[in-house]
Amino acid sequence: MKPYKTPISALVLIYTPNLQVLIMERADKAGFWQSVTGSVEGDETPLQAAIREVQEETGIDATQYNLQDWHTSNVYEIYPHWRHRYAPNVFENREHLFGLELASTLTIKLAPDEHVRYEWVDWREAAKRVFSWTNVDALKRLGEFHQLQL
Repeated sequence: MKPYKTPISALVLIYTPNLQVLIMERADKAGFWQSVTGSVEGDETPLQAAIREVQEETGIDATQYNLQDWHTSNVYEIYPHWRHRYAPNVFENREHLFGLELASTLTIKLAPDEHVRYEWVDWREAAKRVFSWTNVDALKRLGEFHQLQL
């Protein structure tokens, strides 16, 4: 039996300087788009999980680009249809936010058991299409931070 997932995860927004953001459609839930996300495994830190998940889900080596720890997290209720992955009586997950800035869009190598397709879209479009409120929150943070830098 596979061990329960740890209710601590990383969400990584992968984006370009003009705020084209990578979103991917889940293999297990048609129409559910998201950024890179995944639970920590073993004794790894959220940053280590972010690096591993980016590699697994996109084929990108995050250590070769501008990976930023946003030093913030959100707690959310785990969707009922995914609770079986967690220990009994675990209902919430803490998701740590990261950004990965690339110079331009890249061709992505999807993990077929996790995602069926990807698109690069403007951050505002991404915020309309992703299914989780924490992903929307992260995208809005990205857009607001970029506006402050202009």
